[in-house]
Amino acid sequence: MIKLDDVYKIGRIGKPHGIKGELTMMVEDDVFDRVEGEYLILLIDGILVPFFIEDYRFRSEQSALVKFCDIDTQERASELTGCDVFFPRSLSDSDDTDTLTWQEAIGYQVADDNSGKTLGTISYIDTSTANTLIELDNGMLIPAAYEIIKDINTEQRLITMSLPEGLMEIWQQENTNDDQRDDMDDNDNPKE
Repeated sequence: MIKLDDVYKIGRIGKPHGIKGELTMMVEDDVFDRVEGEYLILLIDGILVPFFIEDYRFRSEQSALVKFCDIDTQERASELTGCDVFFPRSLSDSDDTDTLTWQEAIGYQVADDNSGKTLGTISYIDTSTANTLIELDNGMLIPAAYEIIKDINTEQRLITMSLPEGLMEIWQQENTNDDQRDDMDDNDNPKE
């Protein structure tokens, strides 16, 4: 059985393309092209299922048309629409810290070099703004800047960063304010 820790998300399946089972895939990481991967893994009803690639071609940097083996009709292809697409970490070309992609870093823990504290686990990479942001499982946002990365340990899945001065204090203050607002909301709504 494939475990979620053994893979990382590289895209999402879109609509069928044509009537012979070809699918549109939104691509976040083209690792399957770089390493000539034979299969991709789709998350279907909470289960990671491998699908062997028959053929693919890129439409743009963010979009590819993919044809999986044994998916030969538009109806079969439409069953896969909306599935997240994953790739095995073991087959990735990022066997060292110089080639680790942001998508592969999801699931890694982040530690602050200055305090030595573990800040959280990377849950999302936000590329919707001019500056890419790392979102941790606790909601903290960190700039995804190579300049502040001090060390990447792929075996321990740990990234050590030297955070910009004041970032921790701002985040802690925001969380304190949120907690205080929640407490006030609780007091405003007495139970009957």
